[in-house]
Amino acid sequence: MGSDYAPTAPKQRQLLALLVLNANQVVSVDTCIEELWGGNPPDTGLSTLQSYVLQLRRILKRVPRIGSLQAARDMLQTRDGGYLLAVAPDKLDVALFHDLVRQGRAELGRDDATASGLFSRALGLWQGAALSDVQAGPVLRIHLAGLEETRISVQEQRIDADLRLGRHHDLLGELSALCAHYPTHENLHAQFMLALYRSGRRTQALEVVNRLRAMLRDELGLEPSPRMKRLHQAVLACDPMIDAPAESTPLLSLDLLPRPVAARSA
Repeated sequence: MGSDYAPTAPKQRQLLALLVLNANQVVSVDTCIEELWGGNPPDTGLSTLQSYVLQLRRILKRVPRIGSLQAARDMLQTRDGGYLLAVAPDKLDVALFHDLVRQGRAELGRDDATASGLFSRALGLWQGAALSDVQAGPVLRIHLAGLEETRISVQEQRIDADLRLGRHHDLLGELSALCAHYPTHENLHAQFMLALYRSGRRTQALEVVNRLRAMLRDELGLEPSPRMKRLHQAVLACDPMIDAPAESTPLLSLDLLPRPVAARSA
């Protein structure tokens, strides 16, 4: 098991997290100060920031593959107006995550098994919430919100691929938990409905949309979207469009569920 060289002081951890999430980019002094102290920095903010950078370099020096203060300076660089943390992309989980997501999205709809595998590998890099042990200021909170939005989007896309692969039974537990955690998230509820319906649980699929409708009305004063209403009607009518795809038939994208069909001419 590797050694942990992360700083223990909260402000240093916070600064390091900001630099890591912006690796290989200059983070301005103003941005660092805003993150560390918000709109109320101390008069000594600049000198304190410089002290934190020096302390981070001393910590980096202790890492065996860095080993010297000069190497630490090369890694945590002072640039005009800010600081840059130079790190190879393949050493950062966040960079690996985004790379796997890009590959998965390129395969989505073309090779769903490969896409699902790539998305699963990307999601496997997460171990709980990002930076859960770091005190986040205003700048980090924006980064973390974006990361969380990307994570749930990737999970949706992986589920969509799995639905097209006929893995609806395997998804029930995951989707149940997700819908409980995101009670107004329509797409997750649509995926859960579809997985239930394809698993022979039509009544429970209808209960999902009823719960969603009640939650949207109570919390937001909204009605389900037209897309959700179409899916609801398809479940009521046992529309074959939403049946589990056979291997010999084109795979149905959830985004195409179901559209009004133009009347054929006589």
